[in-house]
Amino acid sequence: MEIRCFTVGLFGVNTYLISDPATGAAAIVDTGESRELVERLAKLDPAPDVRAILLTHGHVDHAGALVWLQERYEVPTYLPRDELPLFNALPEQGDWFGAPHLNRPCGRIDHLLDDGDTVTLGELELTFVATPGHTPGQGCYWEGDDIIVGDTLFAGSVGRTDFPMSDPSLARHSLRRLFELPPHLRVHSGHGPVTTLARERESNPFLGFLRLGL
Repeated sequence: MEIRCFTVGLFGVNTYLISDPATGAAAIVDTGESRELVERLAKLDPAPDVRAILLTHGHVDHAGALVWLQERYEVPTYLPRDELPLFNALPEQGDWFGAPHLNRPCGRIDHLLDDGDTVTLGELELTFVATPGHTPGQGCYWEGDDIIVGDTLFAGSVGRTDFPMSDPSLARHSLRRLFELPPHLRVHSGHGPVTTLARERESNPFLGFLRLGL
């Protein structure tokens, strides 16, 4: 799987253009909250053969620009099923943080994903891994040696659990489950640099409970 990262928007969110080297079929993972990703993708030459839009979760910085992407790309959009309550709150999420200018329309969801579901992209098959806690249905897309984790895990940190609809206990369970995957996996997070599961297990200060077996 080929992965290109575009860091966009007020929150410096990592959005991704992933593609199948064999067929050129591509998908967008997460959107940012502004038109910036649409504009940057429009400048690519050759233009990507976008076949799908995949959302890791429904926070405005990850899903707020969906309607603008859907205006340009007539392709199906995938969302974790348990993320619907948060996604449907996009028109009011800005209000939660005193920033009503960040309220966004929801856009269209075509497919809901449950843990273990797969998404076909050309000759690739991406596995959806549910990692709720940061949000009700946050999830990851795993293929080969790479996993795109949204805000589940960062280099040196983990997703916050003090937001509306977050669940700290569920997040801890999800992190345990994530680290049952092969340790060599490259981790592409919603913010910050690429890391690996092995590196984070060894040094991430928020994962002491894993190292101690708690």
